This record gives sequence, C-alpha cells and structure tokens, in this order.
Amino acid sequence: MRTSRHFISTTKEAPSDAELVSHRLMIRAGMIRRLAAGIYTWMPVGLRVVRKIEAIVREEMDRAGATELSMPVVQPAELWQESGRWGDYGPELLRFKDRHERDFVIQPTSEEVITDIARAELRSYRKLPVHFYQVQTKFRDERRPRFGIMRCREFVMKDGYSFHADYADLEREYRNMYDTYSRIFTRLGLRFRAVAADTGAIGGTGSHEFQVLADSGEDAIAYSPESDYAANLELAEAVAPAEARRLPGRKMHKAPTPGKTRCEDVAELLKLPLEHTVKAIAVTSDDKFALLLVRGDHSLNEVKASKVPGLSPFRFASDAEIERHLHCAPGYIGPPVGGGGADGAKDIRVIADRTVAAMADFVCGANEEGFHLTGVNWGRDAREPEVADIRNVREGDPSPDGRGRLKIQRGIEVGHIFQLRTKYSEALKAVFLDDKGVARPMEMGCYGIGITRIAAAAIEQSHDERGIVFPRPIAPFEACLVPIGYHKSAAVRAAAESLYAELLAAGIDVLLEDREERPGVLFADMDLLGIPHRLVISERGLAAGTIEYKGRTQAEAQNAPLASALPFLKEKLAS
Repeated sequence: MRTSRHFISTTKEAPSDAELVSHRLMIRAGMIRRLAAGIYTWMPVGLRVVRKIEAIVREEMDRAGATELSMPVVQPAELWQESGRWGDYGPELLRFKDRHERDFVIQPTSEEVITDIARAELRSYRKLPVHFYQVQTKFRDERRPRFGIMRCREFVMKDGYSFHADYADLEREYRNMYDTYSRIFTRLGLRFRAVAADTGAIGGTGSHEFQVLADSGEDAIAYSPESDYAANLELAEAVAPAEARRLPGRKMHKAPTPGKTRCEDVAELLKLPLEHTVKAIAVTSDDKFALLLVRGDHSLNEVKASKVPGLSPFRFASDAEIERHLHCAPGYIGPPVGGGGADGAKDIRVIADRTVAAMADFVCGANEEGFHLTGVNWGRDAREPEVADIRNVREGDPSPDGRGRLKIQRGIEVGHIFQLRTKYSEALKAVFLDDKGVARPMEMGCYGIGITRIAAAAIEQSHDERGIVFPRPIAPFEACLVPIGYHKSAAVRAAAESLYAELLAAGIDVLLEDREERPGVLFADMDLLGIPHRLVISERGLAAGTIEYKGRTQAEAQNAPLASALPFLKEKLAS
C-alpha cells in the first residue's frame, strides 16, 4: 500500500474531552472520527486494525470447531419478552417501533435469537453439540458514553453460542473456548489474564473474563504470582483469618466520639489502629432492614453481598430508615449489643464479613449519636452474627488457593465466556429429544470478544510519547518503507520501488511512504500509527550500500546492507 493511495489523516490535536490515551491517539492517528456521542466512523487506518483482529479471531474460532453465521442487528421484541429480558435489561436496550407499531430492539447481544434458531433446528441429540458464532455490530445505549471506543454505544463484537445435550459436554466446550481465547489473545500480542468473574446480567453459573493488563483499566484483578489463581475483584474470595478468634480481653466501654462518623476519625481519636474498628453499612431488602459489617480498613463488595441469601436485591438504607430501626443518626451505628443480643432488636439481621466475625475487643458504633463502643465481643456483648464473604480483597491477602499472597492489577475486559446452562433454553423452550425420546432443555454456553475494544485496549497497554506501539499482528502495517527524497532523486525512487515490490512479493504487509513531506513529518506519522518496523532509503545510504532500520521501540536506528534488506526484515518480523 502507498500512502498516496491510502487515506492518512493524522493530526496533532486531540479532543479536549478525550480522557484516555487510546481515545486521544486513535483520533490523532486518524483511526476513528466521531459522528455522535459514543458512535464513531472507522477510518481506513483503523479499519485495517479491526480487520486484522477479526481475521485472527475467525481463524481460531474455526480451528476450535465453531461455525460462523450472521444474525440480524434488528430483533423482534417478542423474543425478549419471551426470555423475560424485555423488562429486565434496562434503558441500555434500544427499543423502537416500526411503521406497523410493532416493537423491535437493536441487538446488544443475541442469546434470544440464537436460542430461537436452536429450538427450530436442533430437535434431536444427534444434532448436538453445535457452536455458532458471528462477528457483528452491537448497540448498547450507554447513559454516558465515554473513553472513545472503550465505552461507546455502537461496537463490533464476536459472540458465540454453544448447545449441548448435557452439562459435561458444556464443560468440555467451555474448556475448549478458554484455551481458544488464550490462543487468540496470545496471537494478538497482548499481555492478558483470564480471571474468574461474576456472570452479571447475562446469567448462568460460571464465567471467566479475559483482561488486557493496563493501568487505565476499569476493572481490578486480584491474582497470585505464585499460582494460576486470578479473579475479578467483584468475585475474588477473601478467605477467613487463619487464627481463631481471641477470647475477650477488655470490658465493653462507651466512649464519646462527637462528630466522628468515619472509622478513620474514630481510630485517630481513640488512638487505636484502624484494623480494630468495625464499619456498619445499613441496607434494606424487600423492606427488611439489615446491617453489613466490614473491618474499618476494608470495603464492602456489593456484588458478593448481593449473593447472600435473602439480600438480593438490596439497596442502601436511607437516613430515615436507619433512625427508625436503630434510633440513631447515621455514622454511629453498629450491631445491637446487650446481654448477648437480648436488646429488643432481634428483627435486625446482622451479617459480618469473615474477618469481622473473627475479631475480638473491637470498636463499633454505639447506636447513640456521638458515641462508639470499645472492647466489644461476639457472644458476650452482641449476638453471634451471620458470617459471609462480603468484602473486597486487598493486596497482600492470602490467595484462596493457599499459594502465595494476592496482588491487585488493573485490567480492560476484552473477552468473556459464560456457562449459561438452561437459563435461555428453558425460557424459550429450546428442547431436544435425547436417546430415550425424552424432551430436555439444551445446555448452553456463551462466548464474547470485544473486537473494536481490543484495538483501544492494545493502545492503552502499549504507547509512548510518540504515539501508538501496536503489536505486529494487529498493526495497520507490519512495516513502512520511507524513501528520503522520493520525488527528487531518481535513484532513491528506483531503489524504493524495487524493494517495495520485493517486500510485497514476500507477503510482507508494507506501507510505502511516497508523500511529498519533510522526513520529520513522515517519521512522526509512522510512529504515531504504531507501525512496528521502519526502513529508510536515502541517497547517503545508497552510496554506502545500506538501508536504515529502526524498530518502533528502539532508541537508535541501525544500518543494514541494502542487498539483504528482505532477509534482514524477515528476521526482525520473526523476532
């Protein structure tokens, strides 16, 4: 490809609202152009990146035994009503009526459509298992689209769906997709981790996210350097302390703490470590009041708390509700105390994190404005609480697999695999006849990859002050050939054209920079675009029989013999 025939539209300026590096650099490199909030045109350079990502994804999905199809972007509301998600999905689901006043949606995902296909086509166990996938445009009406491609409304996604006669076969395909996704992200040249994750709105039983490691990532990942353990912070297990709870060593005492509503302030006033305090969070579920307790230096994990039996869904209690149940202003609340719980507040459910349940002589709110209690102990002063894992893990916590201690790293979710089980097949009556002629719902799996998001995630992971540093497999071009004086020197032009033809014949995806611009402009653009390898031909080099080479991340250029430029570049590409 020649730059004179390929639309290059780089710019020095980026939008003032571009918060992420990927957003700024994709605009500056001419990869995308904004059409509306969260909606972008993929320009020629950007589209080349997307197509290379798609090609690797398709190759690996086909290799794994999946079959590609293409489902409509527009879906009838009846399917979503049948699955129960018409009312559950929320305002992110873009709904509209056609000229006949029939309801439709623009697909954010395709579980309903693929299950409708399965119930019509896969009626016998002899046709199972089947794995369909598509690379298709999706639309989610984000309330606040931001971060460019990272959180936009329209995007390209690979979504796949598998159907099975039993759970064992679903597990087999789930492992197959885990391995396939690992190969995909390895081939894309990304540093990533596969982490156990919450199933969220998609539903099902088990899931893993594939996270590109980047400091700007929205997600926090907990992992053990000593093992393969990794989990999204929403799901990472906070194990119970290894030590048994100590026996009470102090008497309970009511201490004045006027104006001190935060555990940090209470600990400072009482000259105690923050780890000795307990934080109470008041919630309500189905109009039932409850207290969630975490240690003062820990934070509540709302996802884990929502999985406590009888707490789903829950919301944080209002000030009025707190005062009605505890007769106390917020900021001074704690578990009811007195005579082992004989306190007239037995209707208040108390759920303590595992760490809190193991504490002795702790500090908590006295349920009286301006006061906290010290030396509180379970059983003696307050009734034994329910115990659950409801806090976020912290760096240094023991790994749940018993191997090492956890570290926390940021990540960008680019892939997600789910065991849907029978959530959709039961709702949409997608059944098959087994070998005994009995009708059974199909077991389902769901597997997604954010195609366009990968492009942005790769930039977040790898960039510098000069621009994008793309991994070679997804760079818009593998190499660029920059002739200095192409329009002024016949010798330079001839040498450039000869080498360009040689590189193309060898199957190298090379860009010939034949614009009439200053060398500094040409070099800056090639760096900005993230092209991994650069070859420079000049009159001085021709006189010496050399060509100048510079890798995108190299500090200095080096010379190589012009006559062996092709094998030299091949060696660089291979490394």
